[in-house]
Amino acid sequence: MKFARLQTDQGIKLVGVDDSEAEAQFFDLRAADESLPDSLPLLFSADPDLSRARAAFDAAKSANQTVTGTVLAPIDRPGKVICIGLNYRDHAEETGSPIPTEPVCFNKFPQTVIGFGDSIVLPAVSDKVDYEAELVIVIGKEAKHVAAADAHDYVAGYMNGHDVSARDWQKGRPGGQWLLGKTPDTFAPTGPYLVTADEVEDPENLPVKLWLNGEVMQDGNTSEFIFGVSALIEHLTKLITLEPGDLIFTGTPPGVGDARTPPVYLKAGDTVDIEIGNLGRLSNPVKAE
Repeated sequence: MKFARLQTDQGIKLVGVDDSEAEAQFFDLRAADESLPDSLPLLFSADPDLSRARAAFDAAKSANQTVTGTVLAPIDRPGKVICIGLNYRDHAEETGSPIPTEPVCFNKFPQTVIGFGDSIVLPAVSDKVDYEAELVIVIGKEAKHVAAADAHDYVAGYMNGHDVSARDWQKGRPGGQWLLGKTPDTFAPTGPYLVTADEVEDPENLPVKLWLNGEVMQDGNTSEFIFGVSALIEHLTKLITLEPGDLIFTGTPPGVGDARTPPVYLKAGDTVDIEIGNLGRLSNPVKAE
């Protein structure tokens, strides 16, 4: 199943998505079942197997309870946004970095998260803002001390993600400023949909593509993961309690602008598009602060 959040004339609605045709249709889940929560983290807690949500989706489709509006980030204010660096073998090689022996972790703040069509805002204090297409894991239930063999039970679904990065802050400041380089406002576009885990056959064999102004810049595959979904969840939950709606950005394939000769950085007026497997297409314009 595919979920989205829609800004409509009647307010924000949690909807099910049918994108089997050229133009996606959105179905109002709470019109079919008023008892459903109106956010995905609350839905994951109230309806762990999503059986009620699926039934509401089927009922809304049968009744043709479609709605229209502006697509928003599927999860607008996640409790945690955890990111993994250098998690593709070919990207590590591209940057001349050694292959990590355990996941390299950092985080973004919730206000980095934006949705389809929202603008990536280039900070006035940075002129080396880079793009990174990433598969995002969405946690579906509380997870602590999870064994790798059980990790997929804690995954609600997946999204396209964009780990926008100010390289001059991440690497060019005294001591390196990963936090400040990675977490300026708007630096984590996600969406347009959350696709449930059962509809993603193999998250570790998905094509990952990023276009900058229509030109393919990244063309990789999650088969190059150094640490897969299960390994990441096992590693993180040794120390951190993951909660419904938390996001894990899983790293990026080669082709980033900072590793090119000459380097390519985002500029005002650009448009970035990302497609990963069957997760839909995420598109965001770029503007100056």
